[in-house]
Amino acid sequence: MGYTRFVEVGRVCLVNYGPDSGRLCVIVDIVDANKALVEGPRSVTGVARQIIPFKRLSLTDLKCDIQKGARDQEVAAALEGADIIAKWESTSWAKKLAAKKKRSNLSDFDRFKVMIARKQKSRIVAAKMAELR
Repeated sequence: MGYTRFVEVGRVCLVNYGPDSGRLCVIVDIVDANKALVEGPRSVTGVARQIIPFKRLSLTDLKCDIQKGARDQEVAAALEGADIIAKWESTSWAKKLAAKKKRSNLSDFDRFKVMIARKQKSRIVAAKMAELR
């Protein structure tokens, strides 16, 4: 099984470091062996057009059909036309990130309620397992 996530124009990426961390962007042009010109666009994902090193990008399986050096409106139209945002939100990667963000925003009382629910669930499962023995 070969490698499928190539650095190419139109590849959708996740920014993994910096002020835009956790946001999606699209590779618009490749600057050199270490950097790419990416764009969100800002109206869709909040990432402005900028040069980002590949170390700060995580390539996704998603790709949209754009030309090299495409403008802001062309990138936005390609993202909406291919329904990239909805496809991303349906991936397990995005669901894990959303769950992690949701857990990090819990208050102390919310964490307590989760602990109690987990205890109740394990008690019910243990009782059912004891019945089956």
